[in-house]
Amino acid sequence: MNRIYSIVLVFSVFIFSINAQQLNTSMDTTVTTSGQVTIKGVPVKYKATTGKQPVWNDKGEIIAGLHYTFYERSGITDKSKRPLVISFNGGPGSASVWMHIAYTGPKILSIDDEGYPLQPYGIKDNPHSILDVADIVYVNPVNTGYSRAVNTMDKGEMAKNFFGVKQDIKYLASWIDTFVTRENRWASPKYLIGESYGTPRVSGLSLELQNAHWMYLNGIILVSPTGLGIERGTAVEAANLLPYYAATAWYFKKLPTDLQGKDLTDMLPEVEEYTVNQLIPAMVKGGFLPQTEKQQIAAQIARYTGLSKKVILEHNLRIPKGFFWKELLRDEGFTVGRLDSRYLGIDKMDAGDRPDYSAELSSWLHSFTPAINYYMKNHLKYETDLKYNMFGPVHPWDRSNNTTAEDLRKAMAQNPYLKVLVQAGYYDGGTDYFNSKYNLWQMDPSGKLKDRMSWKGYRSGHMMYLRSEDLATSNEHIREFIKQATPEEGAPAQYTRKK
Repeated sequence: MNRIYSIVLVFSVFIFSINAQQLNTSMDTTVTTSGQVTIKGVPVKYKATTGKQPVWNDKGEIIAGLHYTFYERSGITDKSKRPLVISFNGGPGSASVWMHIAYTGPKILSIDDEGYPLQPYGIKDNPHSILDVADIVYVNPVNTGYSRAVNTMDKGEMAKNFFGVKQDIKYLASWIDTFVTRENRWASPKYLIGESYGTPRVSGLSLELQNAHWMYLNGIILVSPTGLGIERGTAVEAANLLPYYAATAWYFKKLPTDLQGKDLTDMLPEVEEYTVNQLIPAMVKGGFLPQTEKQQIAAQIARYTGLSKKVILEHNLRIPKGFFWKELLRDEGFTVGRLDSRYLGIDKMDAGDRPDYSAELSSWLHSFTPAINYYMKNHLKYETDLKYNMFGPVHPWDRSNNTTAEDLRKAMAQNPYLKVLVQAGYYDGGTDYFNSKYNLWQMDPSGKLKDRMSWKGYRSGHMMYLRSEDLATSNEHIREFIKQATPEEGAPAQYTRKK
């Protein structure tokens, strides 16, 4: 009896192993389809390639396969002049799905004009895609989308190879090198775009590609950037949230009449100036701030945030984001979203100091998840039994030694061609718009690079492109940036002295 049980057990383990291998599909395979989309009134034919390309270790052994989707405009004979955009999302642990099927690609998911889910779920043409001016590849890091490490690798090895600021940048740079070589795109102008955690990723990649792979880029696009490793300190960190709070309060009509009567972008400069010139110096004084001044500061914060002076004093002038999302509409029984404060949530209790859940993320997963699974199988013809990881297991993530802002500065200093575009939503509370401006101010203390940096704001949140009006303008800003950052033929990459 024991012998029969042992045989059954061994057979079961064998079948489980075979099934696991079958799920984790080949690390080097692709499928190609073709399509057409009308962009700005012009039909654009394209080829779409999706599949996996390997990641190798130093011994030349395959350790992972990264799933990607590559769109190339058809009929381009000279690809040396054709820009290539390499796109990443963030998390860390998030797939490239967000910008792939909602922002820059030829197809976008079906949502309403403000970004809310619609049924039946589906995909439609993106009339604002940047595919008319650039080819685009969307890359999923390990454990996101369909990307996976080899089955023999345990969690410790995966963390060592993939899950950290530096690890992530190193292996993705090697993957990009291979991709550019395979696709014969070394001569093309090249751009990286990253959203959220994708912004430290592409900032670090700019230097890693340049110094370890000798690949020089033309542009970096930072969508809803994180802090990029720039030290803020507790006072600046707390104060810098005020402009975002003011924008959200304005949206919900919680400001005094004189402020509410102004347009958003006319009102915010006053709040930004107050933050830099008065609030930060006051915050620096901490508990030694004179009481009369503290009362004045609390009253001004209340004026800009729509919160009561009482709760501001109770928090010693430092309003936590979670509390703001809970408090602003507490009397109406709603919470506001973290990554896009236009979204409303409802909690079990009105009491408490933070929302029960992220209203905006729940809404986004509702619309994106069925769309990407449908699109991969029915449009791109990619067949697999692997689960598409919208968010995959990548934690604990090693956040030590995050020097990505400095990496980007060095890359720009070494490469006169390299330019930066920042895009931010005014209602994003996760990676707020004012801190994205602060990044640019602090990244280059010399001020010598500021003419190669640009910033754009939008009346939406973290994924500004979900709002139809911002989808059009933000893609146009990328289109203009690519054209500006692609030098004229024969223009040398050099610095010149003033005569």
